[in-house]
Amino acid sequence: MENAPLSHLEPRLIAHLQTIYPHLNGKDLADKCLATFHLDPATESPRPHKNLWDQSDIMLITYADTLRRKDEAPLETLHQFVKSKLADSISAVHLLPFFPYSSDDGFSVMDYTTVNPSCGRWGHVSNLAKDFKVMGDLVINHCSSRSMWFENFKAGVDPGANFFYEADPNMDLSAVVRPRTSPLLREVQTKNGEKHVWCTFSHDQVDLNFEKPEVLLEFLRIIHLYLEKGIRWFRLDAVAFLWKIPGTSCINLPQTHEIIRLLRLMIEHYAPESVIITETNIPNQENLTYFGNANEAHLIYNFSLPPLLINSLVTGNSNHLKQWLMSMPPAQQGTTYLNFLASHDGIGLRPTEGLLSEWELETLINTMKRFGGKISSRTTPEGEAKPYEINISLWNALSGSAQQGPDQWQFARFLCAAGVMMALEGVPAFYIHSLFGTENDLERVENTGHFRSINRHIWDMEDLEHALNTPTHHQKVFNSVTKLTQIRRVQPAFHPNATQYVLHMGENLFAFWRQSLDRRQSLFAVYNMTDQPQSFSLSELNLIATDDWTDLVSEQVYEDHLGKITLMPYQFVWLANKKGRVKSTV
Repeated sequence: MENAPLSHLEPRLIAHLQTIYPHLNGKDLADKCLATFHLDPATESPRPHKNLWDQSDIMLITYADTLRRKDEAPLETLHQFVKSKLADSISAVHLLPFFPYSSDDGFSVMDYTTVNPSCGRWGHVSNLAKDFKVMGDLVINHCSSRSMWFENFKAGVDPGANFFYEADPNMDLSAVVRPRTSPLLREVQTKNGEKHVWCTFSHDQVDLNFEKPEVLLEFLRIIHLYLEKGIRWFRLDAVAFLWKIPGTSCINLPQTHEIIRLLRLMIEHYAPESVIITETNIPNQENLTYFGNANEAHLIYNFSLPPLLINSLVTGNSNHLKQWLMSMPPAQQGTTYLNFLASHDGIGLRPTEGLLSEWELETLINTMKRFGGKISSRTTPEGEAKPYEINISLWNALSGSAQQGPDQWQFARFLCAAGVMMALEGVPAFYIHSLFGTENDLERVENTGHFRSINRHIWDMEDLEHALNTPTHHQKVFNSVTKLTQIRRVQPAFHPNATQYVLHMGENLFAFWRQSLDRRQSLFAVYNMTDQPQSFSLSELNLIATDDWTDLVSEQVYEDHLGKITLMPYQFVWLANKKGRVKSTV
């Protein structure tokens, strides 16, 4: 019997810890980390560069309580809905923070170890994880000012006495990158006198101090708990801001990347099928660094996709989208992109930096305002308020064109957007409201006073069931999008790591070629990005002459490989030489 390969876990862990905490004994701290994580230092290392996904993976993004039924735990309601209506369409569920919280719809966590009773219990999460992959949020940069940790900080007792980052208000902090306009520091009265704590996002969200290894150990306990409850995918929320060094930008610092590597090392040794996703809403080139050398995030959010795709669809010009896609490096095996068009947050504008001009950005913002959107701002190092994100539902964002305003092509434009997202290299993720075509919830904005509430509607299940069972746009969106997901999930050319090559077919058409890992299936995705019919010749695609070609969307077969195709406004085709078979739901 051959000996199992020696694990390099312990020396690698020590190396990470010595880089992060050079003044501490790396071996002693490594022992504490391993004990906290219940991990044997001899645990065999997982195989590197392994794809933990395939073309069948599609994610649903949702709050635990988006769907509500009287006298039923929302997590149970969600599980029943996903299992009965989406089992053929998705493989994973991203549960946005489901813990007790004080603000920001869950992202100001009061207790990381319990489920908010208004949503359900840990048993509900574990049951969901038996049927679907579950991604949980690790809100790692900050926690609630009403948490036990912060109360302990003010009282000077553990755990929490040294958990939060403090700064001298007289220091020059002008270089700090800010995602909000609120003051960076918050004055707090403590048992040990007045202190000023660091608040990147809001004064109810106090930044944790990872310079203290006690904070790292606490989060290792939390991650271990989540693993025990069945969570295998981890979203590291706002992780780019994790480490602070006054006098710097305090974003994307080397220690932040090192901590991500350490967390990945621990998680993948405990559960080799686990996946880490970094949430870094920053300019594109900075975002790409979170892959590391295939040793940080397994997936990174494609933050530039939502604003660029929406901009293309409302202007009818795909040039910027095309140029961006051409600049994106193919992800290494074992890494890929997470593609999305909408989320609980708004449409981030920082990822358009260097991609859209100021004039184009202003046009996009004004168009979204015309469609009912709101604009959230951030403060630049110069103290200037600058647009940070557009708050709007995806349905409303695609209700018309920049030139003409609202028009009759809203549904076609909406489906075209979904068709682009599902065909691109990476794993597609649908925000639950994008499955229903949910409109702007202006009443919720008025009630909460927060612009992001516009796209955080709460559906009563009776109302949703009625909307999905009667001739409404909600029914049309749900049926059409879920049909596309079922087609997508069986095409090898849509594997997240399959080859992708951008085609040049003019500014009105957006097109690219995908080829399966085994090179057997080729697929040409061509989209009309305008409100006018557009034609192209199949000769532009260089189809393999000996193969039969079928549009997977319409099921039309194209025998004349030199013929012409005319696409109606926002129509698209997925032309494939081999057809994956959709499983019958009957």
